[in-house]
Amino acid sequence: MTELLYQTDSYLQEFDANITSVLQEERAVVLDRTAFYPGGGGQPCDFGTLTVEDTTYPVDKVKKQGEDVLHFLGGNLPLPSIGAASHGTLDWARRYKLMRTHTALHVLCGTIFRDYGALVTGGDMQPLKGRLDFEFETMRGELVREIETAINNEVAEARDIRVKILPRDEAFQIPDLIRTKINLLPEGIIQVRTVEIVGLDLQADGGTHVHNTNEVGKIRVADYKSKGAINKRIYIELE
Repeated sequence: MTELLYQTDSYLQEFDANITSVLQEERAVVLDRTAFYPGGGGQPCDFGTLTVEDTTYPVDKVKKQGEDVLHFLGGNLPLPSIGAASHGTLDWARRYKLMRTHTALHVLCGTIFRDYGALVTGGDMQPLKGRLDFEFETMRGELVREIETAINNEVAEARDIRVKILPRDEAFQIPDLIRTKINLLPEGIIQVRTVEIVGLDLQADGGTHVHNTNEVGKIRVADYKSKGAINKRIYIELE
């Protein structure tokens, strides 16, 4: 079982860990702890490097497999051995952009839920840009401009972001914890990680975020389109 360091410290850029498993065919290793985000919830996985003794491997893919996190090592150097000590380093510039983007999408989600009661039906992100789909019957330019103004006002409020890991029963006592049309939390999960933008938004989420909305910067609604009768897509970009 890999300890997920990013869940409690999104700003951790380097970490030490021991290799607990080696998958030769996949060129992947499992670590006892990691700061690499394995992807999920629309947020892509992290990239970076893993150094074992004098050898540095590029980490070009990370994914969760059961309770383990697999780190796929690029290149063709021989893989390290089980039990070896390693040092992981994230591509921090990319990760921080994703943190800003993910928080911006929560600002968008929280604002639209508060002002219009619309649930999210899908989403995706890349560094400094992303999109969310909402249950809207109509979407027009005037409404989009109102939304853009509202979300930038929320960023300017410099709202703190708080992360908690709660027992499942306690978490599900929180009203409107799930902001997606479909509850994506597995039935067997016993703890729920929540992300709160103080005064605006509180929902279940496993991704990485900044500490305060003032780190997000200006949000621009780059485009919007209809994806169905009651499904409208909003694209955002950050500076």
